[in-house]
Amino acid sequence: MSGPLDDILYPEIEPYMTGELIAGEGNRLHYEQSGNPAGKPVVFLHGGPGSGTAAWHRRFFDPEQYRIILLDQRGCGRSTPHAADIEGELRHNTTWHLVADLELLRRNLAIEKWMVFGGSWGSALALAYAETHPSSVSELVLRGIFTLRAHELEWFYEGGASAIFPDRWEHFLGPIPVLERGRMIEAYHRRLIDPDPAVHVPAAVAWTRWEASTLTLRPDDGLVEAMTDPRAATAFARIENHYFLHRGFFDEGQLIANVGAIRDIPAVIVQGRYDVCTPPMTAWDLHRAWPEAELVMVPDAGHAASEPGIARALRVATDRFVATR
Repeated sequence: MSGPLDDILYPEIEPYMTGELIAGEGNRLHYEQSGNPAGKPVVFLHGGPGSGTAAWHRRFFDPEQYRIILLDQRGCGRSTPHAADIEGELRHNTTWHLVADLELLRRNLAIEKWMVFGGSWGSALALAYAETHPSSVSELVLRGIFTLRAHELEWFYEGGASAIFPDRWEHFLGPIPVLERGRMIEAYHRRLIDPDPAVHVPAAVAWTRWEASTLTLRPDDGLVEAMTDPRAATAFARIENHYFLHRGFFDEGQLIANVGAIRDIPAVIVQGRYDVCTPPMTAWDLHRAWPEAELVMVPDAGHAASEPGIARALRVATDRFVATR
C-alpha cells in the first residue's frame, strides 16, 4: 500500500526470514521477521479475525530499531489449513488457541518480552493475550478497539449501523430471507458453513463487502475490491462469523473487566472519531477502566489503519516506544 501513506509510514522492506509455526491440531501458521534482528521485538496482530497480514503492515515500525514479526492467524493468510477450503476446521480456532499460538511463537523466537500491536479484532486479541501473559508484554499499541460485547456486535451486524449506511446495509441483507433477518449473524452462519460454493461464496462476499465498504471515512474502492476476492472473503467471513457467533469466546465484558492485570504496561489507544465498525464507545469504556493508557482520538478518520490520521498516530506511538528498548 502506497500513495498518501508514503509520507507517513516507513519505506517498504522485505523480510529477512519466513517460517511456519507448528501450532497443533494440524495448523501451520505463517510468520515472518523483518527490520533489525537485534532490534526491539514487536508482534503485529491483524484484524478480522481472518484477514491475514500484508507487506505494508511492516511499515508502522522503524526498520532500524524494530525486530518486526508478522503472523497469519489460524485459517487465513498463508497459514494452513485455510478456512476457504471445505476441509478447513474451525473447532480448534478460538481466541484461546490464538493466545497460546502467540506465546508459543514468542518462546520459539527466544523473545523475553515484545511489544504487541493490534487493531480491530487485533486489539481484542492483544488485550486477551496481555491479560493472560502480562509478563510477556513490554508495551501495547491498540487501534479501533473491539471487545466483542453483545451491543458492539449488535450495532454492526444486527442493524444499528444501517442508520448511517442504509444503502450498503440493503446489500448485506440481500442473501438473507426476510424471516431470518432478525438474527443476521446466525443466518449468515448457516450459509457460510454450507459446503456448496454456490451458497457460501456469495454469502462470504456479501458479508465482507459490508465491512469493507464501511471501514473508511471516505470510500476506498481498492480496499473493497481487495477484501472481496472470493477466496480471501470466504476465509474472512467464515472465521469472523464463527468468532462473533461465540462472542469471541469471552465472558460478556471480560476484556475491559480484566484490565487490572495490565495497568502497569505502557499503552496507546488510537481510535477514529467516525469509526462505524467499532465505534468510539468501546475505546472510551476501555480508557475509563484504564486511565493510564493514553487515548488518541483521531478527528478525521473511520476504522482503517490505512487512513492517514490513524496511520500517523500509530507511527508516533511506535516511534515513542522504541526509546524504551
